[in-house]
Order: sequence, then C-alpha cells, then structure tokens
Amino acid sequence: MSSENSNTVSEFVFLGYPDQPEWKIPIFSLFLLIYVITVVGNLGMILLIWLDTQLHTPMYFFLSNLALLDFCYASNITPRALGNLLSHRKAISFLGCFLQMYFFVALVTTECILFGLMAYDRYVAICNPLLYPSVMSHAQCIKMAGGAFTAGFLNSLIHTTLVGTLSFCKSNEINHFFC
Repeated sequence: MSSENSNTVSEFVFLGYPDQPEWKIPIFSLFLLIYVITVVGNLGMILLIWLDTQLHTPMYFFLSNLALLDFCYASNITPRALGNLLSHRKAISFLGCFLQMYFFVALVTTECILFGLMAYDRYVAICNPLLYPSVMSHAQCIKMAGGAFTAGFLNSLIHTTLVGTLSFCKSNEINHFFC
C-alpha cells in the first residue's frame, strides 16, 4: 500500500446503517441472534464431524472445511457491523478495512475452490467407485484442502495489494456496512 493512501484517507465511513434510532436495537438483536446461530451451528458441525468416526469421509471432511469458512465469514464481518450498529461513529480504519477485505476475498476464493473439490469428490464417487478410496484418500483430501486455502489466501493477497495501490484521496464513504 502506498503511503499516499494512508496520508490522505485514514478511515472509511459506512453509510449502510439505518439512521432511525428506534430500529438500532431490533436490528442489532436480530443480527446478533443470526450470528450466534451461525457460530454455534458451524462449530457444532465441525465438532460432530470430528467426534463421529463414521463421518470421517472425504465428503464430510470438505463439509467441515466449509463450516470453518462460514464461521470465519461471520466472524470477519458481523462483530464489527454489530459494533457499528450501536455506535454513533460508523467508521473503520484504513488498515482495518484492508484486513477485512483481505480475509473476505480469501474466504470467498477458498469457498469456491472447495465447492469444486466437493464436486470432484462426488464425480469420482459416482463415476469411478472402485478407484474412489485411492483417489480420495485422507492424505489427498488434506492436500486438496490445503491447496484450496493456499490459493485463496494468495489470490486475496494479490487483489488486496493491487487495491492498496489505488488512490483514496477523494471519498472515504462506503455505501455498505462492511468493506
């Protein structure tokens, strides 16, 4: 990121929040409830897959990775959005915005790759059932998931670095509730 950006814009202001004070608490409560259900559901699914040996198959391995990604999505955006919902100043620092964007893009990319890996898993299971245990071994699944996470985070690093070179000297307003 160039020093020009951080000198001219030090924070971004979110405009995607309601201005009516009577809506803040109901909206906060609703989104907090959704966040808690998301966290408990995804962590519960990961724990269940980890504890039950009958679920130690490639399909459930990739499903637990998707649950982890969903938990990370929620934890990347929701706590900050909930805090901004109740505060008078709805802003995020320049670095905080770029970190949020980095993790969001990384998780989106990783999720897309994992969906492709899950489709490949089902393809092999249906079209080559005799080769399935050797093609989709546990070690191979770990390599595939590791590759998905590596590709997702490298892709995000490239995109975030390129966005960081842009000039943000005119407007620091974001017409949304996250970066």
